Amino acid sequence: MIQIRPVSDLRNKFPDIEKAVGGGEPVFLTKNGYGTMVVLSLEAYSKLTDGAELLLDEADKAAIEDNRRFTHEEVFANLRRRVNG
Repeated sequence: MIQIRPVSDLRNKFPDIEKAVGGGEPVFLTKNGYGTMVVLSLEAYSKLTDGAELLLDEADKAAIEDNRRFTHEEVFANLRRRVNG
């Protein structure tokens, strides 16, 4: 179930927020009725970012081993060709 709480609950009801994110689900916080942030447990955040960290490490290693460099125009032109067929 999606948890949406006012941002003031971080100060006033922190243990409730902490308990809610402990199950691995995010808590969405609002200010004046609009979404402002999302709170996650460290474990849930790690699950989201670990794969990206590994891929970035691989990209860094590949960049060290290969001297080719591309401008952003070349990169995006290549992506457009792939997406548009």
